[in-house]
Amino acid sequence: MKKVGILALQGDFDAHTKAVERAGATAVEVRSAHDLDALDGLIIPGGESTTMLKLLQEEKLMEPLRQFGQRRPIFGTCAGAILLANEVSSPSQESLGLIDIGVERNAYGRQVDSFIGEVDAPALGPATPMPAVFIRAPRIRRVAAFVEVLGTHAGEPVLVRQNAVVAATFHPELTPDRRLHRLVFARQPARRSA
Repeated sequence: MKKVGILALQGDFDAHTKAVERAGATAVEVRSAHDLDALDGLIIPGGESTTMLKLLQEEKLMEPLRQFGQRRPIFGTCAGAILLANEVSSPSQESLGLIDIGVERNAYGRQVDSFIGEVDAPALGPATPMPAVFIRAPRIRRVAAFVEVLGTHAGEPVLVRQNAVVAATFHPELTPDRRLHRLVFARQPARRSA
């Protein structure tokens, strides 16, 4: 059975733990670089990206996460997508730079502007749209040519993949649909493109 780490410094890591286990893998909470050693993949959950970034720096996890993402699958949701992007705006901040996209933080508005929508994601199997929860969500403003758009909402990219790194601007762990968790961790890791 695959072991999938959930970065557990801040944010909604508990919901991802349950989603990973329902998808048929073993979930492991990650709080240090040592915790990454025996994992088949990693999820960076939603939360507050500035707080998560500060905690990653304090725990000296930035470089270990970059190295991990060059060898094994990483899946970032909402704040996790912000941390994976190589360009962050509103305001700008440091990131892991593991996927060549530009994201704008909190681009849909404040907490009261959060909503549930549907994502058109044919790569996930049946033509049924995927339910998606958008909470103070970022928007993907730029996608490099070699980054694959796996899902859209209202014509905008919300789910993207560059080799074994996947970023979603929404929270799939808050719905009963497990297709995305299965897709991310069923793939074999691939080498990163330039």
